[in-house]
Amino acid sequence: MDHQLLRYEKLAEDLSGIIVAGNIRPGERLPSVRRLSRERRLSVSTVLQALRHLEDKGLVEARPQSGYFVRHAAARREPPTARSTPDEAVPVDVSQRLMRVLQSGMQPGVAPLAAALPDAALMPVAALRRLYGGVARRHPRLLEGASHINMDEPALIRQLVLRSVGWAGPLAASEFVITNSCTEALGLCLRAVTQPGDTVAVESPAYYLMLQLIETLGLKALEIPTDPRNGMSIEALDLATRDGRIAACLLVPNASNPLGSVMPDENKRRLAKLTADRGVALIEDDIYGDLHFAGERPRPIKAFDRVGNVMLCSSFSKCLSPALRIGFVAAGRYRSQVALQKTITSGATNPVTQMVLAEYLESSAYQRHMRGLRRTYEQQVDAMIASVARHFPATTRITQPQGGFVLWVELPEEIDTSALHGRAVAAGVAYVPGELFSASGMYRNCLRLNCGNPHTPQIEDAVRRLGALMAPSALPPAAA
Repeated sequence: MDHQLLRYEKLAEDLSGIIVAGNIRPGERLPSVRRLSRERRLSVSTVLQALRHLEDKGLVEARPQSGYFVRHAAARREPPTARSTPDEAVPVDVSQRLMRVLQSGMQPGVAPLAAALPDAALMPVAALRRLYGGVARRHPRLLEGASHINMDEPALIRQLVLRSVGWAGPLAASEFVITNSCTEALGLCLRAVTQPGDTVAVESPAYYLMLQLIETLGLKALEIPTDPRNGMSIEALDLATRDGRIAACLLVPNASNPLGSVMPDENKRRLAKLTADRGVALIEDDIYGDLHFAGERPRPIKAFDRVGNVMLCSSFSKCLSPALRIGFVAAGRYRSQVALQKTITSGATNPVTQMVLAEYLESSAYQRHMRGLRRTYEQQVDAMIASVARHFPATTRITQPQGGFVLWVELPEEIDTSALHGRAVAAGVAYVPGELFSASGMYRNCLRLNCGNPHTPQIEDAVRRLGALMAPSALPPAAA
């Protein structure tokens, strides 16, 4: 046994030395287990023991069906930590500042690191274009009119029910309402279960669009501490909901935006029960659920809902095309209220696009496309992590997203990303300042980067320029 221990330690030491010396760079694959076993004349179990030892030290990471890879230097730093949040709910005021930030990020010549949009080349646009022509020919009735009462195409509802079989139950067809986007779905749910002045519990940091919805509906936001790996704190939400002042809880449990965390199943189960017991409507945004990086698709909180209290919202904007403008909500016991809000605000969603999406989901093309897209997004996130590690200050903390394509970065305290934003845009780089993910203005030393584009030399240079603006010599005197 001692001899075996020494052999695995020796292999781990040798590999560690190669990694630290930079002979195998971050993101690169280590020699396979079989190759190491053969060349070092060690058993497979001994090699695996050595690799797991390096994994525990944070030097390597295992990727399912791919092998072991060197972790990025940034990954060995401490990740961002959950922060203390205000005890009281506050009015939200982010919309105007956010619109200016997003508009500046769309200017010609500015690297697209702000809005969380995928590169058009990654989307199956040609296949969707062909389907539009075919659907228009085969279903001419769809172009003859639309009903504000019969809003949902049965073919699309059927595909959504079939997709839910593996991860939610399945969901009942009678729960669904087809919407113009995930954004509309979230807004309809909030309208259905809140009144102006009500308080909504949100993650902290929270997706800024959720804060915009809360603001426009005259609601207040209560920020709940959120862990970069495990998501919203169930304990903190438990405390916040004991006095009955929370009307709804709004969150992204799978590959959250901006942290990229995936809430463990046990936490999802507890959250579903807690909110149901307390009479708090739970609205979950599952838009990134299909964009997980490892293992099986994470289940939504809806999978643990026993009383119809969870409203599951999503769309296909991040995986098929933002231009589709097709979303949905499985609204549980709130379905009639959500459908009423849909009827009086926007009516039926485009029936032609509903049928196009139904036919695409029915084919095998969707699953093939998603397998490749998940790998691509993971590679682009990894490339951005490595780039940030190369060019940002040494004490920068970076999340390790478990899905999606955004990256949350925590900088030294003296760096104010809102104050820095104008200079960054002038230098041809866009991002979203951290304070826009907080109703109370927290996270001023944080920012979010979009990783939806291939990591080209131009993107690498943009990250380099942004990092240069954060150097002590480049900061204003008050911040340096």
